[in-house]
Amino acid sequence: MKPTQVVRPMVRRLFRSSLLAVVLTVALASEGRSQELAGSPDEALVTHLEDANWGPPGTREGFPKGVQSAQLGVDPDSGGPIYYARFPAGSHFDLHWHTYTEYVAVLSGEVTLVLGEETHALSPGSYIVIPARMNHSWDVPAGGDDSVILVRRRGPADFNFVDR
Repeated sequence: MKPTQVVRPMVRRLFRSSLLAVVLTVALASEGRSQELAGSPDEALVTHLEDANWGPPGTREGFPKGVQSAQLGVDPDSGGPIYYARFPAGSHFDLHWHTYTEYVAVLSGEVTLVLGEETHALSPGSYIVIPARMNHSWDVPAGGDDSVILVRRRGPADFNFVDR
């Protein structure tokens, strides 16, 4: 075996790990979160929604006022986060898209999702696959309960708003 056959894979793994650490640090800092992340999605993990470590309510333009997230883990290969997101009743998430596919399960509350050209009424137990670069927006009915979703992304999180 040539030395380059051993060194190159090690360098790639080190680069990926370093890059992931930088991306996560920047992403969490930009969200104003400093909570500790869980391990890889391949490690044993048992969590309960009632024990979620919710970050501070969000105030960024385009995001629902008061939206909160609780990080559960990050895929070490793709950099894709896994987290709970809680949307207050009456909130709206502006039309946007992501670079990577997003997988979502509705855990509580009601949500209206505009996905491409179609509108979907979602309730607990609904499962959604949002393909990369597909425009979508969320609405949580006023006067009802907050809505909580479980999200997993195929790559690092980004939010590209359509009207900006």
